[in-house]
Amino acid sequence: MAENTARKGERPSLINTKPIRKKEPRQLAVINQAGCTGCEACIIFCPVDCIEIVPGVDFAQFQQVVEVDVERCIGCALCAKHCPWDTIPMLSYSEGIEKIPEFTYKSVCNHKTRLDIGLNTP
Repeated sequence: MAENTARKGERPSLINTKPIRKKEPRQLAVINQAGCTGCEACIIFCPVDCIEIVPGVDFAQFQQVVEVDVERCIGCALCAKHCPWDTIPMLSYSEGIEKIPEFTYKSVCNHKTRLDIGLNTP
């Protein structure tokens, strides 16, 4: 299995309690948070509960987005199919790991973000 180089460090404890998938998928869902509205439609369809809510600054339901924990994603594409905003591209596993920091503004999965790689503008 390829190493997740998009993660800054260890999985956070709350996320660490959820199981990692058994084998690497061919494709990976990566949420482009620039277009995400936080509607949570993708969460409903995820069969492995790998999509996490990233809350807004002061209020959990205000300016929230979602994020895929790539160590649990099985590449089923159900989230991408049901996203009303078309903000979930399905990428090859290695390309997905590479693109996560470009698409991520806020993370609860401890993924690198745009700020970490020097892309601080939307």
